This record gives sequence, C-alpha cells and structure tokens, in this order.
Amino acid sequence: MKFDLQFSSEVESALQNGKAVVALESTIIAHGMPYPQNLESAKKVEQIIRENGAVPATIAVLAGRPCVGLEPEQLEFLATDADIMKLSRRDLAYAMSQGKSGATTVAATMILAEKAGIKVFVTGGIGGVHRGVSATWDISADITELAQTNVAVVSAGAKAILDIPKTLEALETLGVPVIGYGVEEFPVFYTRSSDSQVDFRMDAPKEIADFLKTKWGFKLGGGVLVANPISKQHDLGKNVVEEAVVNAIREAHDQKVRGKKLTPFLLNEIKKITRGSSLESNIELVLSNAKLGAEIASALA
Repeated sequence: MKFDLQFSSEVESALQNGKAVVALESTIIAHGMPYPQNLESAKKVEQIIRENGAVPATIAVLAGRPCVGLEPEQLEFLATDADIMKLSRRDLAYAMSQGKSGATTVAATMILAEKAGIKVFVTGGIGGVHRGVSATWDISADITELAQTNVAVVSAGAKAILDIPKTLEALETLGVPVIGYGVEEFPVFYTRSSDSQVDFRMDAPKEIADFLKTKWGFKLGGGVLVANPISKQHDLGKNVVEEAVVNAIREAHDQKVRGKKLTPFLLNEIKKITRGSSLESNIELVLSNAKLGAEIASALA
C-alpha cells in the first residue's frame, strides 16, 4: 500500500523551489456547488491564485491515492462523478485503504496540506458548532483540526448555518487565533455582519504572514483562521441570510437530514430560498479568498 502523496508537476516544482503554494479543498467542487458552476469556479480560483504569484494545489483522494495538485481531467472527474466520497479526518484511511475517490473537507485538506509542506489553505467558510448542538452534539472536525494542524485557513469566516458565538468560543478554547482581514467583526459567509468579534484585526497580507512566522517559529502549534469578509457588493444582508438559514434548518429537520448530508442540504436549500443569489455570493467569496491566500503565501515565501 502506498502512503506517499502524488503531486502534480506544477506543485512539485513549486515546492522544490520554495515558491508560494496555496492548498484548495475539493469538497466545494464535488458537494458544494452544482455542475458546471463547480468546475468553472474551481478553474477561476486556480487562475486567480496564479495571477497573484502563487501555485494552486487542489487536494483530493483519487483511487486511494492522496493527490496534491490536480490535472484538468481530474478536476472534471470530481465535478461530475456522482460517487465521490466526502472525506474528513476519520475518512481518509478508509478511502486510501479501499481505493476509493473522495473530495476533502477543510479538516482533511489541512492534514494533507501539512504533510505536503503547504502552509496556506483557501476555502469558502469553515464548519463549526451547529445550531442545536446541545441536542445533536454536531460539531465539525474543522474546529479540532484547526487546533492541531499548522496551516492557515483563509475563509469568509464560518458558514452561516452555524451557531457563530459557540463556534468562536470553541476556537478560543482550543487556542486558535481568529484574524479579521481589514475588519473587527467576524464575517459569516454570505454576509459581513455577525455581531461577534475577531481576536485580531490585520490589514495587510505581510502582517498576517509575519504573525504566522512568529506563531510557528515559536513552536506554538496549530492553525490560524483568517476571516476575509465577502465584498459589500455581494453581501446578501444579515436578515435575509438568517431567514433563509432558519427555513433551511426547518426543512432539514422535517426531512430528517443529518450527518455529512446536512451541510450540502442546507446550502442547497438556501440557494433555492435566495433564488440563486447565495450561489453567486459563494463563488465570489471564494475568488476573493483565493486572492488573499495567494498574497499571504507569497509573503510567507
């Protein structure tokens, strides 16, 4: 059984030469957006990273092999195949041992990025503590992965479907710094507003890169969450988002949707409720995060 990572030639060359590399998850391709928007978005994200001085490394497990950097035909496969698994930390060994193909979540992408020597990872929004957690105990593995894996995660905050105050409390308990890029208020995916505060505001990619060098250089292990708010132009508005989330959660409860299927279900319901505007915002925020991630990675390199 082979445990070594499979690199694309572009990513392998960049890592060998000390160039900036940005990791990308693949769940957003396989489970986060419909086809063909998922494939188009993935290509745009990779292009923006290249335009801003870094090399994109989309991560997935294909036929049991952990891959860092995907070729065009591999991206197409992830975007169109109906049997792609959703992989978090607990699922990686199963997919690898059974020769399965899977798209990596935030947690699994962080694990493989760290093994590859990649320090910056771009996503849409992290998972966290779900609403009604006292009854369900539904807490994303993204939270615990941020506590133990030395990767900076650039996102538009946390997904709007979550209990944001509890998510931030969990991150604080686990010692995960939350940096707001140009803001004091923690952004929530489709909107810039949450009534919750970040730990530190930083206004330049180099400032964030210096923070990362200091944290890891001083052997303070664990990740960092960089919260990059969605642009004002694509902000759906706090009240609109909250109403959509409440209705989506109610529908999930009625249909008894739980576990891995819950987040994709809720995001799809929100897309229906907002008549597609949430999907447009989702794409735009990922593109914005890609630009910032490339700038931070370039400053680190």
